[in-house]
Amino acid sequence: MKANLLYIKRIFLLLCLQGIVCASAQEEVLKEAEKSYTQEKYIEAIEQYKEILTTYGESAEVYYNLGNAYYKANKIAPAILCYERASLMDPGDTDIRFNMEMAKQRTIDKIEPVGNFFLLKWFDLIQNMGAVDSWAKIGLVNFLLFIGCLFLFFFSRWVRMRKIGFYMGLLFLICVIITNIFAKNQKRELISHTHAIVFSPTVTVKSSPNQSGTDLFILHEGTKVLIKSTLGEWNEIELEDGNVGWMPGKDIELI
Repeated sequence: MKANLLYIKRIFLLLCLQGIVCASAQEEVLKEAEKSYTQEKYIEAIEQYKEILTTYGESAEVYYNLGNAYYKANKIAPAILCYERASLMDPGDTDIRFNMEMAKQRTIDKIEPVGNFFLLKWFDLIQNMGAVDSWAKIGLVNFLLFIGCLFLFFFSRWVRMRKIGFYMGLLFLICVIITNIFAKNQKRELISHTHAIVFSPTVTVKSSPNQSGTDLFILHEGTKVLIKSTLGEWNEIELEDGNVGWMPGKDIELI
């Protein structure tokens, strides 16, 4: 028994040391990338940030920094792609959204989104104030408070306290439902990969999934599209203004 405990402790210590070494190595590479960026060596910084993503995994911070490096290097489509990916991981970060809007102003296509019902706009605005983990934690806290209110309602001797427990419990239950909806929507956006950025300088959108289809409109690099379906090497896309058509998959990069 003691031998097993000693073995477990050693494994735990090794894992902790490995985690510390990895974190230290990542921090070192990150500092090198930041140094390259401040020295205006943007191409070098891009490669270093990409190495961090490949070696240590994705993060909103690294995608944001990579987007900034692409933007400074006048590579607008990759910059927007990185900002979009960063925003998916941390939708409440105002710096990411501001820089993304700055990059989109340098694109050729100016597409006006179809107007949504104002309640849906408010819903999306509140939902984008937090990420999946944030809404999940808030939902858990509200659930625990809801349980506490149930105890107050069922076991309190005072009628006034039971009323408070009932109405506060109802409020916390509504919050649990809303935060779970937010978390579910954010998670779906994070893993669905239904949006993409146009990477080709120009691409003609067709009426059907082949080159013989009728030309509908032209898109330029940096434009965001919704992928509705895929047929072979072609994707059916939809723009924010509602226009729909087909374009080759090689001309876009999934967010």
